[in-house]
Amino acid sequence: MSPPVVKALLVSMILCCAAAEGAAPVDTYTFADTHQESRYRALIDEFRCPKCLNTNLSGSDAPIAMDLRRTVYRLVTVEHLEDGEIRTYLQERYGDFVLYDPPFKPATWALWLAPVGFVLISVLVLLRVLRQPPAEPLSVSETERLRVILDDD
Repeated sequence: MSPPVVKALLVSMILCCAAAEGAAPVDTYTFADTHQESRYRALIDEFRCPKCLNTNLSGSDAPIAMDLRRTVYRLVTVEHLEDGEIRTYLQERYGDFVLYDPPFKPATWALWLAPVGFVLISVLVLLRVLRQPPAEPLSVSETERLRVILDDD
């Protein structure tokens, strides 16, 4: 193939890939007012997709995320639940994982307290290392012995 043909094929492939990447499904919901829409947007930004790692519902194209966005839409527009009630509803069904900010309770104590524990352990190790006396210099015989060992190699 000639270089212009190869170049045209490569450009076509790149454009197709770019178009496919941006072709994620878009939810088209209608809202009674802008307040409902802003609540919906804030809630789907707040909840984590149960399938994806560190992706909120608004940024995920997983089928479960689409179902959850539909559920949040229904809870906001049809059932007129408050934000706290929606959080409770989703948390009861999907657990604390669906929340980016899990509650402080016995099941999540390790999650919340582990960083503090790591900092305390690091400080204790650092203090212990700093309190050690400096190493004594090698004696003349030890220095000579070391030189002999290193020269043998």
